[in-house]
Amino acid sequence: MRILLGVSGGIAAYKAVLLLRLLREQGHAVRVIPTASALRFVGAPTFEALSGEPVTSEVFDDVEHVPHVALGQGADLVIVAPATADLLARAAGGRADDLLTSALLTAHCPVVMAPAMHTEMWEHPATRANVATLRERGVVIIDPASGRLTGTDTGPGRLPEPEDIARVALGVVNAAGAMPGAPDLAGRRVVVSAGGTREPIDPVRFIGNRSSGRQGVALAQAALDRGAHVTLVAANLPADATDGVRRSGAAVVDVETTGDLRDAVRAAALDADVVVMAAAVADFRPARVPDAKIKKVPGAAPEPIALVENPDVLAELARDRLRDGQVVVGFAAETGDAEASVVEHGRAKARRKGADLLAINAVGAGLGFGVATNDVTIVDASGDPVATAQGTKREVADALWDAVTKLLPGI
Repeated sequence: MRILLGVSGGIAAYKAVLLLRLLREQGHAVRVIPTASALRFVGAPTFEALSGEPVTSEVFDDVEHVPHVALGQGADLVIVAPATADLLARAAGGRADDLLTSALLTAHCPVVMAPAMHTEMWEHPATRANVATLRERGVVIIDPASGRLTGTDTGPGRLPEPEDIARVALGVVNAAGAMPGAPDLAGRRVVVSAGGTREPIDPVRFIGNRSSGRQGVALAQAALDRGAHVTLVAANLPADATDGVRRSGAAVVDVETTGDLRDAVRAAALDADVVVMAAAVADFRPARVPDAKIKKVPGAAPEPIALVENPDVLAELARDRLRDGQVVVGFAAETGDAEASVVEHGRAKARRKGADLLAINAVGAGLGFGVATNDVTIVDASGDPVATAQGTKREVADALWDAVTKLLPGI
């Protein structure tokens, strides 16, 4: 693959060296295009030695080959890391005052930018507006990480790690396939729920399920890699389970109960193109939750716990469609019984719920929950099969997004 690596002038430019080495080790041809300011942080000889290609920031160098046009035209992928506030502003404004911004204007391939700057600069309305403009044009922008910045400052604005930038950028190209232009979810807003809700019995105990959240997290990561803006509603997931999607730019909302999840999903769904309910949601909750732990009385039977039905979050979303043209997707974790098979139960559920797509999967010992693989049948609102997917949860996630994109206008 022919990659242009743009580097703008921030202290995080040193990480571009690590990203360059990583891309080269994976067999890609990389041409580095730094800004003049970037060369004050990392010299041209370093980039030239690692890339094996000449390095310049000027449009008048090697002018007989018209590099300010040819470089962008010949690229399969453009990565800008770090992308400073100044570079974002110039790119959003369509400026062409150096080799990097000129190449951005002539590129017909996917463009991925990884901003890095101080927190105040990242949160400034001008920067936020420039980011929104670029995203509307199909540029994939990885939100910066939070952490140590220059000096003693900490906060959002830190450049993601080179491994994360490479994974997202190469995933964007893989999702776009051989087609020119932006990846198939570029600019789309996606909400994914993951994990399992918990309904408290008392301050210590709860009703829960075995969902690990892996499938939902895989769906969120796949959507990010395909260019979407993702909100992940995470029900009782450990912090490290969502670290990767956070670094890739997802907004993560942590919830506990079905009520919490319902509120968070509906709030995020107000401007979402797609909502995927992959979380295992508790169907019932205790009618009454005492303030103190329920005590065990030796020799006495415990008091029965009365249950009430939780809202059907998926059916509500399918009914309400909180945005015009919104695609709603659900999961049906099923077990077969004497009355019907897993798929038959799932098809009946699809007809009741009204979601555009329902992914039916068997659960039980070594199936679905808590394992690295999955096996699903995807059906439409009528219960008719539209696809199947087997393999890792990431492979299943990509298959589901393939089915979703067929329902989105303009794809």
